[in-house]
Amino acid sequence: MRVQKCFAAQSALVADLVLADLSALGVSPVRAQTPSPAAQEQIRRISIDDALALALENNLDLQVSRITPQLQDLSVSQVRTSYVPTFNSSIDFNKQTQPPASLLAGNATQINTNTGRYDFGVGALNKWGGTYNASFNNNRTTSNNIFTNFNPSLSANVSLGYTQPLLRNFTIDGTRQQLLVSQKNREISDVQLQQSIALTARNVKNAYYDLMFAIGNLEVQRQSLELAERSLKDNRARVEIGTMAPIDIVEAEAEVAQREESVIVAEAAISRAEDRLRTLVFSPSAPDFWQLRIEPTDTVQFRPIAVDAGSAVDNALRQRTDLTTSRKQLESNDVNIRYFKNQALPDMSASVTYFSQAIGGTSFIRGAGFPGPIIGQTQKSYASTLKTMFASDFPTWTFSMQVSYPIGYSNPEASLARARLQDQQSRKQLQSQELQVASQIRDYARQVQTNAKRVEATGASRTLAERRLEAEEKKFQAGMTTSFLVFQAQRDLNQARNNALQALLDYNKSVVDYQAAQEAPLTGSIGTTGLSAGTGTVGSQQQQQPQ
Repeated sequence: MRVQKCFAAQSALVADLVLADLSALGVSPVRAQTPSPAAQEQIRRISIDDALALALENNLDLQVSRITPQLQDLSVSQVRTSYVPTFNSSIDFNKQTQPPASLLAGNATQINTNTGRYDFGVGALNKWGGTYNASFNNNRTTSNNIFTNFNPSLSANVSLGYTQPLLRNFTIDGTRQQLLVSQKNREISDVQLQQSIALTARNVKNAYYDLMFAIGNLEVQRQSLELAERSLKDNRARVEIGTMAPIDIVEAEAEVAQREESVIVAEAAISRAEDRLRTLVFSPSAPDFWQLRIEPTDTVQFRPIAVDAGSAVDNALRQRTDLTTSRKQLESNDVNIRYFKNQALPDMSASVTYFSQAIGGTSFIRGAGFPGPIIGQTQKSYASTLKTMFASDFPTWTFSMQVSYPIGYSNPEASLARARLQDQQSRKQLQSQELQVASQIRDYARQVQTNAKRVEATGASRTLAERRLEAEEKKFQAGMTTSFLVFQAQRDLNQARNNALQALLDYNKSVVDYQAAQEAPLTGSIGTTGLSAGTGTVGSQQQQQPQ
């Protein structure tokens, strides 16, 4: 009896030491606890569809991506401003005093001239590469020059001009090139937004499944802890009746302590999974953003889908956002090639100008001699001057042709050769990209099929592990085995349950990746595992995405 009491005291001491070590690490034994009413108020129960809807509304990365098309719209509008007519006007006054330079200067002492100018005009570039301008100019001049026939002199003229390139810049010019490229960039920004939405949806689904796995893993660890506690209770009962040595309880107590640690780590994994999901679906401006607990309402189910790798590859080649972006960049290259090809042509342009003028004011009537004496004057008003100008009584027409062409190898020709090589390179890169996409889709399809088989295999393994534990417990009760083998069977069952849960979650995540990969390029890993069974730490069975 004293020996038994000594063994019991020793085993209690070991258990106390184990618990003391856990306390020193800042870890306390964890049991399933009922949340308080305050904690229940902070729980948000959401389905995977709710999570997707919240992410589309609140996700910060999506909000950033939605601004890009707006910026591209402004870029397009900025280029279009080149076609906006520009109105210009000037008003200036000039007072000039000159010394007479000769006997014919018009005054013996000094020549005073006062001039006021009022000019208005408008001009712009049109969509055919031509430029037009119209101007309306007015002058009023007074002078003491005796040779002046009008004092004050009122003059007005109107000028209309148009210049049209005939070869270079006729079908396309720098402005039209920038406009077409900016429009392609606008289309690319839409594709990139679509890609961001697809990737966000994929990340939300996977984060939701990770949270479901973390919760399921906690349940598995708690079941394992319950098995260890039951074994400890049975062993203590056997010690009390004298069929087991007290020292054998130490192994059971150590097993309980180890599985309590697994429960602690599994609970921490839930918090990490919640944080990842909350940053994807909730608005950080919410006052309870970090305090809110997330509870999934969906259940993990095995729903086999038909996998057609050939059709999936065709869909991906047709609608993948990265391939669409590359094709639109090729279209931008075509615009550049077209522009440089046009710039290699001779620069030939035609110009036509119309000019009409009139003069009025106070006109002097002179007598005989040079200069004849002023014997009278007539008045021609400003309105009469404008009437004469618009009547085109004194028109001037000008038509001109300008031609220029560099002698030898020109810069546009070098730019054209470079653009063609870059286009050829981009097309080869697109072919390589399509090959990589096809390989990736086939790999994602195989991953779905593999995980489907894993679900069946791990389910059978779990059933066998349960039967093995039952057999070991019966053998232990009959004294035909040791507690070590019972604990080993419990660990194996814990691993089998976790593997079955992991396989089921990996299958659902691989289905998500298989479908999302047909829309957008995925980043990260394929079939990423969550927490490893037994310890609750991050697993190492991750398979990298095919490159």
